[in-house]
Amino acid sequence: MLRSISTAVRSLPLKKRLCFLLKLVCFVISVLIFCEFLIYYVVIFQCRWPEVKGGTHTGKKEASTSVLKAMILADTHLLGEIKGHWFDKLRREWQMERSFQTALWLLQPDIVFILGDVFDEGKWSLPQAWADDVRRFRKIFKYPVSTELVVIVGNHDIGFHYEMTTYKVDRFEKVFNFTSGKLVTRKGINFVIVNSVAMEGDGCAVCRTSEAKLVALSHKLNCSQQKPNHSNKRCGDVEKLPASEPILLQHYPLYRKSDAECSGEDSAPPEEKNIPFKEKYDVLSQEASQKV
Repeated sequence: MLRSISTAVRSLPLKKRLCFLLKLVCFVISVLIFCEFLIYYVVIFQCRWPEVKGGTHTGKKEASTSVLKAMILADTHLLGEIKGHWFDKLRREWQMERSFQTALWLLQPDIVFILGDVFDEGKWSLPQAWADDVRRFRKIFKYPVSTELVVIVGNHDIGFHYEMTTYKVDRFEKVFNFTSGKLVTRKGINFVIVNSVAMEGDGCAVCRTSEAKLVALSHKLNCSQQKPNHSNKRCGDVEKLPASEPILLQHYPLYRKSDAECSGEDSAPPEEKNIPFKEKYDVLSQEASQKV
């Protein structure tokens, strides 16, 4: 087939051959531009923020400024130097960058959360490899001053519980300003940030610190839910927070037996829905879930 096309092209006069080649080049360039740039706008342009109906006395402008637009991502798994082939990294990271930057431009979120496993090999990375991964992350997920980025730790960033060390946790916290048991409050909404890898409940150093911060935060949230009461001395000096139900953000899901009760576009295939989850691996343990 290709040979016959090549023969047919050679049989054309020089001017027509040049014209054909020019059209072919233009066609290939057009396809590349559409597939590598424009397709992201075509797809993401179809996404819309859900409408929030305000009160009767709330104007559209006032409602838009009081509504928090939050984008949630997870498991970006930027490939590392051990398992990541250079071409595979190049292709994946280009697609992630174009998707993220296009979504920022079209949707203009107030805040973006990434729920862990930012890197694929953070649990193994030596300092130089870690620095290279961080540099690539900052290039892919750069964001304007009008948007806030909050990154949460996952097991591939610091290792599973038995691989987790204070050094790896501190390294992640230094780059992303991450702290387990941290509260992020935006427009009256409370987000609780948790290092779910540290919810093992075995009393390890990282676990004790994370659990103590959660207990202190829980006390602050409980005091904020209560009505002013001068007799409640335990809440007298506690900073009051917006009285909204907190939204828990972490990498591991809370305990559930399987995906049998999950539905929707992103739910597991029917043949996988009844596969039991392994506690402390696929999901948090029942005990840790209750504690959280």
